[in-house]
Amino acid sequence: MRTPHTTPRRRALAGVLLAASLALAGCSGADDMGGGSSKAAAGEDAARAGAPGGAADDGKATRGTPRLTQNAIIRTASLTVEVKDVPKALAKARTTAEDAGGYVGNETTSRDADGHEHTKVVLRVPTEKYDEVLSGLQGTGRLVERTARATDVTDQVVDVDSRITSQRASVDRIRALMDKATKLSDVVALEGELSTRQADLEALLARQESLKDRTSLATVTLSLSQAPVREADDAPGFTDALAGGWHAFVSLLRWIALALGAALPFAALAALLVVLWLRVVRARLPRRAEPAPATTALGPLPSARPAPDSAEAAGEAGDENRD
Repeated sequence: MRTPHTTPRRRALAGVLLAASLALAGCSGADDMGGGSSKAAAGEDAARAGAPGGAADDGKATRGTPRLTQNAIIRTASLTVEVKDVPKALAKARTTAEDAGGYVGNETTSRDADGHEHTKVVLRVPTEKYDEVLSGLQGTGRLVERTARATDVTDQVVDVDSRITSQRASVDRIRALMDKATKLSDVVALEGELSTRQADLEALLARQESLKDRTSLATVTLSLSQAPVREADDAPGFTDALAGGWHAFVSLLRWIALALGAALPFAALAALLVVLWLRVVRARLPRRAEPAPATTALGPLPSARPAPDSAEAAGEAGDENRD
């Protein structure tokens, strides 16, 4: 049996349920639209990635977490080569680097005391041509020394890429808050925060570019020497000792000549002063008078007679014997 209060309660409950269902339907419809658009975009990105000449072929990473197809490795090498003609070997090294798609960086050329030319050049070549370029550079002359190093920086690349993605999202959030801000104090505070986050983002982008440059291009330092380069484990011989002694002797003579040359003006001045003293000053000085003989009441004292020379005494003795 129905009561008069049962029907209104059921109607009210039905109205609440209907409103709730409509609200849920509206939310789900919006989600379906957003999800459909995101799914369509994802499907479009996947189609581009799979299609020839798409984003995958161009090597451009899509938004989101980057996927590395291979490890990021920094390759460096150092070569010391003895050649007969340094300019010719340098031109060949330039051609080898440019043919591989690289370029020549820093270059330094000098000459030693014997006139031998030495050149040090830094080459940047693609990593896929790294081994080929090293083989070509070793063929320019006699290889004296070679060192190679490979550093895996995959973790650094992944970390920097992830931090860049997060920092960009943070910058976008600050810009969205600035669009909604109405107070001047809020705008000023948000502008300061935006400047800080943009500076951090630029620093991360610069680091990402540096890692990309070092991993995509290998660095080869080439030293070309015209003079024979002695290896580290080669002991010196007699010829080397003789050459070293001769160089030391020549250096000593050179220093002695330099010392004499430095002292020569002072010696000439001293000699000139001595000549002036003997010829001019001393000649004009008054001569010292001889002392007068001492006198007494009886007259002057007899001067002491010098002792006769032994030869004269012997002659006088001979004359007396003849007499």
